[in-house]
Amino acid sequence: MIFEINEQNGGYTATVSGRLDTPAAVKAQQEIAPLLENADKQITLDCKDLEYISSSGLRLFLTIRKEATAKGGKVIIEHINDEIKKVFMMTGFFNLFDIR
Repeated sequence: MIFEINEQNGGYTATVSGRLDTPAAVKAQQEIAPLLENADKQITLDCKDLEYISSSGLRLFLTIRKEATAKGGKVIIEHINDEIKKVFMMTGFFNLFDIR
C-alpha cells in the first residue's frame, strides 16, 4: 500500500494505491499525519489505484473525515472502483463522504 500526499491549490491530495488491509492501515496511520494536521483544508483521497480496503482501512478514512469535520475541512474521495464502492455502500460510508 502506498499513501502519497501532495499539497495542491491550498488543499491536499492523497493518492492511495494497493491494498489497504490491516497491516497497511497501521503503517498508514503515521503517514496521514500531514492530512490530520491540515484537516481544515480540502483533502482529496484519490483511490484510482486502490485495489482493496479492509475495516481498518475504512477506519483510517473515517479518522481523516472526523478530523476534517472538527476543523471545518472537507474530504472528497475520487475514483473508487466497483468493488470498493460496494464496500462503501454496504457499510454506509457512501453517505458519509463526498464521492466523485
